[in-house]
Amino acid sequence: MLGEQTMNYRRFGRIGWNVSEIGYGMWGMAGWTGSADTESLESLQRSVDLGCNFFDTAWAYGDGRSEQLLGKILRANKGNAAVGGPDKRLYVATKIPPKNRRWPSRREFALDDCYPPDYIVEYLEKSLTNIGVETLDLMQFHTWEDAWLDDQRLPRAIEDLRSSGKVRAVGISLNRWEPWNGIRAVRAGFVDAVQVIYNIFDQNPEDELFPACREKDLAVIARVPFDEGSLAGTLTLNSTWPKGDWRNTYFVAENLKSSVAHADALKPLLRDGMNMPEMALRFILNSKDVATTIPGMRKTRHVEANLAASAKGPLPAVLHDELRHYRWDRTPTQWSQ
Repeated sequence: MLGEQTMNYRRFGRIGWNVSEIGYGMWGMAGWTGSADTESLESLQRSVDLGCNFFDTAWAYGDGRSEQLLGKILRANKGNAAVGGPDKRLYVATKIPPKNRRWPSRREFALDDCYPPDYIVEYLEKSLTNIGVETLDLMQFHTWEDAWLDDQRLPRAIEDLRSSGKVRAVGISLNRWEPWNGIRAVRAGFVDAVQVIYNIFDQNPEDELFPACREKDLAVIARVPFDEGSLAGTLTLNSTWPKGDWRNTYFVAENLKSSVAHADALKPLLRDGMNMPEMALRFILNSKDVATTIPGMRKTRHVEANLAASAKGPLPAVLHDELRHYRWDRTPTQWSQ
């Protein structure tokens, strides 16, 4: 069993929370095959014991099931002053699903297709019930279009969330490979946090989004640190998943071939016992703009390995600079949900 580790914490933008720089992404507990609730709860508890205090879920992860699992962990650790890091609390982030259940959003979707004001309130209440709390730390829109801000009902709905006392902060989760499609919301001051794909391949948030977040002192949540698995270094051209697993629709032949090739090109850079997941996480930790990154972790061994990256700190500057050359700019396509 792994000994207790030192988790590093970062300031969560202007909100000021002290959050673990390795958070917990909970999608895999409900949207991928091979998950069992007992194992999920053990993994969540292990993360708490090791100092993780930021948990990112969504109603869409199993139609509320992932939220319910998180609620169980919150109740199991209530009043335990030894958990949660320096400020001894666990932070809960969840997301409102788009009404039309379409990921990613598309330019032609109107606010009424995805987030009409009454619907926002309805799913706020669903998440509060699932998690079993009176107030959520962070409520996020699970898809986003900056153009929705032209509809004045949306800024009012965001302010209503805050004034309700049921939400401490509001955030947006940006579409895959579209970090530009959130800069308006950031600069207008409507949101407190931005969740975006950022990893060794997807470095483009550094171009415009991160500077905007820095200017407005917004928290950045870096999601998909392992590029849906390719940066874990275990994919091959023969990789397959059970029927119904989301990865079958993402790693179509075209994407699988390219992802394996890009990942394999990184393997010669590994030194001194470092593996691919560790390198991927520590690359992200090099960015001072990132408040936390949220790898998916379904087993205790994943928790222990991923959280250990915090104790090891950012990558050496030479390796980080070398990884800069492996940036892979992509654009959304029919399989890139």
